[in-house]
Amino acid sequence: MSESVVVYGREPAEVYEMVADVTRMGEWSPICKQCRWLDGEGLRVGARFVGRNETPERTWETTCTVVTADEGREVAWVVNAGWVRWSYRFEPVDGGTRVTEGWEMLPAGIVGFRERFGADADTQIADRRETARAGIPATLRALKAAAEAGAGPASQ
Repeated sequence: MSESVVVYGREPAEVYEMVADVTRMGEWSPICKQCRWLDGEGLRVGARFVGRNETPERTWETTCTVVTADEGREVAWVVNAGWVRWSYRFEPVDGGTRVTEGWEMLPAGIVGFRERFGADADTQIADRRETARAGIPATLRALKAAAEAGAGPASQ
């Protein structure tokens, strides 16, 4: 699944830099409250980071591995050694940048959920999909607001 938003007044490279600094994800995501790099600082393919997530029901951490770092175009990572793929694509449009956030449960995730949750796996997978479906537009709205308000890359 994916959704898009247009960030006005910002070039793709500027919005890319915001998302590429995964330590800022807690500023926008309703679930992911904090990320920290495990392998030094900065986005590169193969870099790993831990994301701390919170819902009213629970708090948990995931280890993520960057799989795409195409400057100004796309950032993507997989969670738990390939269970889920999160991506952000950046495209120039008249007056700004279209940002598309994507979420995909991968085959390894389905297998992992079946092993972990047994008969409850389908319900757990559906819950994760619904959380992503609701969280993506919230994250995009917050990212758009921050970018348009001038809260660009940390170096600015």
